[in-house]
Amino acid sequence: MRFNRWLAGWSGIVLALSGAALCAEEMAAEAPARPVPPAEVEVGERLFLETRFAQFFFAHGGANVNAPLKKGDPVLAKLAVAKLGSSNVRGPFAGQAMNCAACHLNEELKGKRGVPGRGVETFADFARRSPVPVREDGKTTTARNSRSLVGALEGPAGTLLNFDGEFASAEALVVGMITGRNYGWLPGEQDVARKHAARVMREDDGTGTLAAEYGKLPYATLLRGTDAAIPEALRLPEKFRVDVAVASEVEVLDATARLIAAYVRSLKFSRDARGLHNGTPYDAFLAANKLPRAPAKGETPAAYTRRLRAAVEALTEPKFVHDRKRRLKYHDQPFHFGEAELRGLKIFLREPATAPEDVRRSVTGTPMKTGAGNCAACHTPPQFTDFAFHNTGAAQDDFDALNGAGAFMRLDVPSLAARNADFDTWLPPTEKHPHAEGPFLALPGLGPPPPTDLGLWNVYGNPDRPEPQRALERLLNPAEGGAEKYSRDDVLARTIGRFKTTTLRDLGQSGPYLHTGRFRTLAEVLRFYDRVTDLAREGKLRNAPEEFAGVKLSVDDLLALEAFLRALNEDYE
Repeated sequence: MRFNRWLAGWSGIVLALSGAALCAEEMAAEAPARPVPPAEVEVGERLFLETRFAQFFFAHGGANVNAPLKKGDPVLAKLAVAKLGSSNVRGPFAGQAMNCAACHLNEELKGKRGVPGRGVETFADFARRSPVPVREDGKTTTARNSRSLVGALEGPAGTLLNFDGEFASAEALVVGMITGRNYGWLPGEQDVARKHAARVMREDDGTGTLAAEYGKLPYATLLRGTDAAIPEALRLPEKFRVDVAVASEVEVLDATARLIAAYVRSLKFSRDARGLHNGTPYDAFLAANKLPRAPAKGETPAAYTRRLRAAVEALTEPKFVHDRKRRLKYHDQPFHFGEAELRGLKIFLREPATAPEDVRRSVTGTPMKTGAGNCAACHTPPQFTDFAFHNTGAAQDDFDALNGAGAFMRLDVPSLAARNADFDTWLPPTEKHPHAEGPFLALPGLGPPPPTDLGLWNVYGNPDRPEPQRALERLLNPAEGGAEKYSRDDVLARTIGRFKTTTLRDLGQSGPYLHTGRFRTLAEVLRFYDRVTDLAREGKLRNAPEEFAGVKLSVDDLLALEAFLRALNEDYE
């Protein structure tokens, strides 16, 4: 059974601070007992790796769900890598059909040549946009880069999931993936997909190669949870059990989703016995200088960030970290946090002293000072995400690269009423509207209308996506004095180009970057932000975020920020 995935960087548990080893008492506090993964995590991992739910297996697998495919899905034969030239690396699931892990890799390619970062990912993939099975719709990739799953489900209650907030729960997201286009199912085929997934769960006999790693037990036995042959490590708690022989197809798929969601929730960056992050040079620097490493009880993330910033700014004799014994094996860098990283941290945390009320208006008068990154406004420590949605300008940058500068600003986007009255023309396809064209959840192209990806715009007010609507209203249009602040059309306009904030932890194992996968290096990303914040101040960035108003960085600032971001790397595996 695969315990190493769940333990998330165990080799980084014991810290050596400022080049000196921890005393025995400190080591005991930092190093928790090595836990055994709960049964739902182990079974969920098996389902995460399961390849038979895919449409390709349905179409080519034959009558026996336990018989291996004679020929695998061609899309999985070679690994897609976002770099110059083409990869000749055999895909880890070559000869099989699609599964969750094909787009959310971890150790499947560990040590392979031709793969970045020694082949270990934080449950993302190496592609700019992930390949999808070939079907009649002509799509060959997803519209967005694959998100890292590590820490993705740690947000507060009510956190919406996916880049555009499409799903209100992890379980709904899993069902959407298993019955959706990533697994090869076209809109309108969801009923067939559910029936097929239930059939795999009912008829699996535990003889496959994957089952051999998890007790050689059929899914029906594991999910019923009462058989004496089930080892304790795989005996599911009552709330995860279901008798797939008598449960409905929806109930079987929901039970499958609960288990996969339990596995994904277990994917977390390294922490000590107190639950504090401890895997990166940044974490070691905070510990060495006795700086606050997490919010206090009842403290808001914003208040914690300001408290941390004040503590960092007050350091007069910082203790730097340079641990020669703890070189990061999956990153081309030492385990180091020095003067450059500290300067980058200060810039990252620093808010602008003043900011113009209207970020669409060019800044005039007093010149803006450099050194205020305002990065923590969205990438809030310690998770380095606020789990919310922001317009970074990435959609505009991607679209204008093809259509010319200013094209995204001129793009004709319908009102809420016009959009919903003509669902098939404007919104993405769903089970209720399988023939919808979805021009604004697409790769950038030429029109009319020119396709692009507007992110949250596709979900807000969408009648086929009722589950996230209440949370979106609270997030985007909070009531003031009993009345909503904006009209629904105004809110819709404010969703253009907004995507969910990803974590900055272990960026070295999650590239390429942004939802477009457009950039391969941190330096490219930082130059992009420097450019789009200038556009925001010049009134040339559509739906410019307030957070960009006071950002102003010099070349030296960008170098320091890059050094700090590299200090957020750890050896996740």
